[in-house]
Amino acid sequence: MGARRTRTIPEEEQPLLSDNATAIPPTSLPPAEEATKTEQEEVGGVRLYVTIGSIWLAVFFAAMDSSMMATLTTPVANEFHTFSLLSWVASSYLIATAAVQPLTGRLTEIFGRKDGVLYCIVFFGLGNLICGIANNTWTLIAGRVVAGAGGGGLFAIQTMVVTDLVPLRKRGVWQGIGNIVFGGGSCLGGVFGGWINQTLGWRPAFLIQVPFVVVSAFVVAIYVQLPSPPHSDKNKLARVDFLGAITLVGSLVLLLFGLNSGGNLVPWNHPLVLTTLPLSAVLLIAFLVIEEKWAAEPLILVRLFLNRTVTAACVSNWFEMMSLYGMFFYMPIYLRLRGLNSSQQGSELISQGTGLLVGSLVAGFAVKRTGRYFYLNWMFIGFYVGASVLLCMLDMAFPLWVAPVCLAMFGFGYGGMFVISLLALIAAIDHSEQAIATSASYIFRSTGSTIGVTITSAVFQNVLKASLWSRFGNEPDAATIIGRIRNDLDLDLVPRSWRHGVEESYMGALRSVWFTILALTVLASLTSLAMKEYKLYNTISRREEEEQQQ
Repeated sequence: MGARRTRTIPEEEQPLLSDNATAIPPTSLPPAEEATKTEQEEVGGVRLYVTIGSIWLAVFFAAMDSSMMATLTTPVANEFHTFSLLSWVASSYLIATAAVQPLTGRLTEIFGRKDGVLYCIVFFGLGNLICGIANNTWTLIAGRVVAGAGGGGLFAIQTMVVTDLVPLRKRGVWQGIGNIVFGGGSCLGGVFGGWINQTLGWRPAFLIQVPFVVVSAFVVAIYVQLPSPPHSDKNKLARVDFLGAITLVGSLVLLLFGLNSGGNLVPWNHPLVLTTLPLSAVLLIAFLVIEEKWAAEPLILVRLFLNRTVTAACVSNWFEMMSLYGMFFYMPIYLRLRGLNSSQQGSELISQGTGLLVGSLVAGFAVKRTGRYFYLNWMFIGFYVGASVLLCMLDMAFPLWVAPVCLAMFGFGYGGMFVISLLALIAAIDHSEQAIATSASYIFRSTGSTIGVTITSAVFQNVLKASLWSRFGNEPDAATIIGRIRNDLDLDLVPRSWRHGVEESYMGALRSVWFTILALTVLASLTSLAMKEYKLYNTISRREEEEQQQ
């Protein structure tokens, strides 16, 4: 365990693709300290379950909190009488989440994972408390920002903690279970919010989470033991890349702010959009220069992206999130067009979540058993792309049961690909840089979801508008009726002579969205094929294993 050791990325068992991966040297952490840290992190039994379980409790509520606004928007709007600001109640949470996640890797390397988890839990609980006692919309939005910062940090850090404590070969199983926790919370959020609102009002939907979050924080503080960073408290603040953090967060906030505003609150040619998006690009370039040239401990290691597996995993996640959120937002419109009410739509959409959870677990157990993932990825790609092809065939004449089958296939393929891309990303780099790489992947995930909604929304609205005007442009009051139809699909308000044409126009716009999703799934699949297969070790101390083999 001397200073003679120089670490590169793990060797491949059998190179399945050409080109050797780019060697990625370790961080400046001395070898002796790295070994100590690794030995401390090898835990099991009750301690492992309590550690991960206590964090997952908070993650479950954070996931539920992220989706429950879907059923709380109307009562909140009715109380505050501010429908114009309502979209920002949801968007503020997502923007805060996206801004915080990329920072968590390096910050928890400096201050420690346990402190990171506790701070995020406190922020999440405080944000919900603010929401529960808010007396106006702006206070509610502020609470959502605070809660989003905490929840987003929890989503990222729990991934890092599992990676710290679980060997690569078993990592997929734990990721699958984590997906069940997150997916369960997300699926129950809307149901929970609606039920609480009907029985107690919308405020308890936020306040009732606080005691559970306090319990989670108590268990983490008292019982969870995670390795502390070896540096003194005196040096911690000096190690933080504040300039990099400001430029990265600024770039992400401006990007998501512009994308959420364009086409929703203001036209795409509005000065707000034309200012925020270019400025976001300028700050991103500044961030990359800072990280590469000046930062002593960069938030994101730009050189990691010289490794094609790291780049392929991140970009694949990017396209996957675009396709997932496009499906998530526009499948309910198809089901509504087929005559299903909100409750029935929710029942149909459960199949996608179920498929995702099953796909995650299948991938996890298969990798644990075989130690390989490259060809397994092909199977999940088949389901993922196959579901998108089937999606493009949907129309008003198709049997209604095809939709949930399509959703289940899509979720199964996506869930498996997501687990495999994370394993490939972690296996391709040094153990000391896994948290930084995980943070980088969250940049692609968070921006991918917003960009996916933006792309599919633009396709849908442009095709729908053109189709409606070509069919009904010469009718009396065409502009008024077409404007109403584009914002609210209520066939009871449509003139009877227009009804069939409106259905056809909506179906044509949806079909364009389906083909857009197919293109995104193909791009995600092709990108994922660029990932190499690395050996997945049965122990966390893979460095020591490799030294013994040399």
